[in-house]
Amino acid sequence: MTMITTTELISVFEERHSVRSYDPTHKMSRDEIKELLEITQKAPSAWNLQHWRFLVFDDASAKEKLLPIAYGQQQIVQSSFVVAILADLEANKNAEKVYGAAVDKGTMSPEIKDRLVSQIHAAYQNPHVPRDQGILNASLAGMQLMLTAKAKGYDTCPMSGFDAQQFIEVFKVPERFLPIMLITVGKAAKPAHESSRFPIDEVTIWNSF
Repeated sequence: MTMITTTELISVFEERHSVRSYDPTHKMSRDEIKELLEITQKAPSAWNLQHWRFLVFDDASAKEKLLPIAYGQQQIVQSSFVVAILADLEANKNAEKVYGAAVDKGTMSPEIKDRLVSQIHAAYQNPHVPRDQGILNASLAGMQLMLTAKAKGYDTCPMSGFDAQQFIEVFKVPERFLPIMLITVGKAAKPAHESSRFPIDEVTIWNSF
C-alpha cells in the first residue's frame, strides 16, 4: 500500500476545483470507474446505513439522453462519465442487513442488533428523517467521490442544475430514491480557475452566537 504524506493529502483538498470543460476523447474502463466507487462507498453514514445509490452514465447515448435534463451543460457529454448521487429515502430497510453482518462476524450481539434496528425504524417514523438523512449522508458520498477522483488525477464537477422530476421519469428511478446531484468525472481540457472563499473569521463562530 502506498503511503501519502499529510502535505499530499491536503493538496488534494486544495487543488480540487469544479471543472466544466473536459477532454471528450478520454475514456475510462468500467473497472476504473468501479475502483473510484468502491472507495466512495467507504464514506461515513449515520448508523452505517449507506444512504446512497450511484446511477452511472458511461455510455455516449445515455449521456446524450441526460444532456437536456441537465439543461444542455456540455460537461455531461464531454466528461468520461457522470454519476447521479441518489439519496435512499428508505435506508432504514438496510439496518437488518448491516447489523446482521456484524452479528455474523461476532462484532455485535443479537440483542444489540435488535435494539439498534428497532431504534432506527422508530426514528424513520419522523417524516423529516428519511429525506434529511438521505440528503445529508448521500452528500458525504458525493464529496468522497470528488476527492477520490482528484487523488487519482481526475477532475469533477458537482451539479445541482438539472430537472430532478424529469430525471426520475426518463431513467425510471424508483420512489425509494431521490436524485440530489450529478457529478461529472474526467480529464480537464483546461485548468479550472480557483474560486474565492470567505475569510475563515467570517464563517467561524466559537462556542455560541
